[in-house]
Amino acid sequence: MRLLHTSDWHLGQSLHNFDRTYEHQCFLDWLLDTIVQERADALLISGDVFDNANPSSASQRQLYRFLQQARRRAPRLDLVLIAGNHDSPGRLDAPGPLLEAHGTRVVGNVPRHADGAIDVEQLVLPLTGASGEVEAWCIAIPFLRPGDVPRIVRAEGEEAEAGPDPYLAGIALLYQQALEIARDKRQPGQAIVAMGHCHMVDGQMSNDSERRIVIGGTEMLPAGIFGDDIAYAALGHLHLAQTVGKQQRIRYCGSPIPLSFAEAGYSHQVLRIDLAEGRAGDIAPLHVPRAVEMLRLPARPAPLEMVLEELAALAPPETPPDARPFVEVRVLLDAPQPGMRAKIEAALEGKAVRLAKIETSSAARVPSLDEAALTLDQLDKLQPDDIFKRLYQQRFGAEAPSEQLSAFAELMLPGAP
Repeated sequence: MRLLHTSDWHLGQSLHNFDRTYEHQCFLDWLLDTIVQERADALLISGDVFDNANPSSASQRQLYRFLQQARRRAPRLDLVLIAGNHDSPGRLDAPGPLLEAHGTRVVGNVPRHADGAIDVEQLVLPLTGASGEVEAWCIAIPFLRPGDVPRIVRAEGEEAEAGPDPYLAGIALLYQQALEIARDKRQPGQAIVAMGHCHMVDGQMSNDSERRIVIGGTEMLPAGIFGDDIAYAALGHLHLAQTVGKQQRIRYCGSPIPLSFAEAGYSHQVLRIDLAEGRAGDIAPLHVPRAVEMLRLPARPAPLEMVLEELAALAPPETPPDARPFVEVRVLLDAPQPGMRAKIEAALEGKAVRLAKIETSSAARVPSLDEAALTLDQLDKLQPDDIFKRLYQQRFGAEAPSEQLSAFAELMLPGAP
């Protein structure tokens, strides 16, 4: 049986106010072709299908059009989608009955019985192979909030500090309960796979684009929650493709497009997993073509004069507006540069790129904690111009020039614009 694992689409995301519908559509078109070419039996989407809990109608149409086309082009495809921390569980669940009739099963909220108890059996879904027979069982668990997990009842007299974190313990218990049901359902030769949207211990985060999911001081889960019976764990949340705990069977596939400039160097992929005799055999990355390049210029921050020279020499090929590269300009400052943005825009005028971000930094020495720390009495005595001087010194490693201090003082005058 062949699975494809993807996650963190973030449909509807914008990059510094630039719409990314074109890039997402290029990925979805590629994924449709890949499903057919790879003869996939199941597609697992491990959360964060949308970028926010209130996605635009265009983003929702994009998702449902993909699901409709996947059903048409691969009629026997099993498709399982779980909610991530960016998604609205209720919004994903709402069209569930209609989608299920067309081969897509969605798990947004943790299902419950009428008495409020978790209906764990609904989290264990059959996956069928090319023969039409069940070849695997999928434990499909969405992003879990504290109210979603089973309550851990402590032994009488046991102190709170003595036991494990109740949130972590609740997550582990829910996976264990689902695994027990999957074991009962499994027949010889069938595999068990798991889905989750979470941050695992030692998982590498991306700067700028991932939303931390700290709950009660806890955000990282141990790999041990995925028992040895689980042939493969398809994870979502972290945008860098990676294994967990050096175990090839526990994986983040990563996001299919770079969601920030920090991800410009990532190799974005969908993972292909072949199951045989109840275990994961070959696990291979299928690299997603990048529809729009992301350029960080220069490679390392440089003074403005050098940056402008490099931008002036830039000669990108002419491309349609939606396919033009995004540019992050990286400037090393030793003093404020009035009119910097206008100079950068002038250097890029007429070039087939989109200026998305200007990132400034300085080589100023970062003060030690002892130097930076102030007592409450000292803070109370600081005047606005003292704060300005300190910030200037910290940012540029030099004293603020008199003209800057004069301009700041003018701004602080009552009635100043």
